[in-house]
Amino acid sequence: MFSNILVPTDGSPASDAAIAAAMQFARRFNAHIYGLFVAPEMQYPIYLDTTPPVYLSQEEYQSSMRTTGNTYLNEMQKAAQKLDLEFSGEVVISDKTALTIVDAAERQHCDLIFIGSHGKGGEQDHLLGSVTSKVLSASSLPVLVYRATKPLDHNP
Repeated sequence: MFSNILVPTDGSPASDAAIAAAMQFARRFNAHIYGLFVAPEMQYPIYLDTTPPVYLSQEEYQSSMRTTGNTYLNEMQKAAQKLDLEFSGEVVISDKTALTIVDAAERQHCDLIFIGSHGKGGEQDHLLGSVTSKVLSASSLPVLVYRATKPLDHNP
């Protein structure tokens, strides 16, 4: 039924719970997992006329975000390998997280987006997180929203 599943991550406990559930779900179909980490673009404070020397350069920031994203994707890859699932993934830098998720799913010919109900924003919004809501609105692909059944530890 599903052969290629996109699973986004932001490194949060809620995202980790969704990844674990996505892996078990993918195992039922022997589906390929496509992991995605979307990092926000670098934002300088708009109230400053000049950039203070303590700020990272654009290149340093992007390198740092790619390292962070690859760390999360490496953990996903290890989990996929334990279940004998194929895995690939990428890090993208964009301020349009939801649209980037949908675009990546379409570009990678995914037939499902498996996403957590909440990410780093937490569960302040008791319905859905803002990225998840936007993915649901923007995607023409099926979207499975995973909600953890117990409170998550926010201090891993």
